[in-house]
Amino acid sequence: MSDTKDEKQETRLAAFTTFEEMAAWQKARELTRRIYSITTRDKFRRDFGLVDQIRRASVSVMSNIAEGFERRGSKEFAFFLSVAKGSVGEVRAQLYVAMDQGYLDKLTFGELCLLTTDTGRLIGGLARYLRQKEAARSAKREAR
Repeated sequence: MSDTKDEKQETRLAAFTTFEEMAAWQKARELTRRIYSITTRDKFRRDFGLVDQIRRASVSVMSNIAEGFERRGSKEFAFFLSVAKGSVGEVRAQLYVAMDQGYLDKLTFGELCLLTTDTGRLIGGLARYLRQKEAARSAKREAR
């Protein structure tokens, strides 16, 4: 038996009516803002490949959270959250490259790594919630 339209709407997380309300998306937006800011610095901005890659990865985080939220069903949302979480790891790895190249000082690197970690935790918590909700819904269907 498939989910009803009402049940699918429920997966949009009753507490949120838009993705902009979600702490994970807000944190991802902050990360993207910070990444764009640091990549305009003199030495960093000349590394076109790294600038492009780290910007794309940070934009991917917030975009995948938004896209997943706008999809139907918690399974799809969880998939997009997984992609977003992977992009957070990509940003963090690229921050190491930037620090190793002398584009970032240790303080800025530490602040940004903490921001990526916080963002990843929020995304992970949301994905866990969705998986648990989906498991409970499946168990309920099997019990029928």
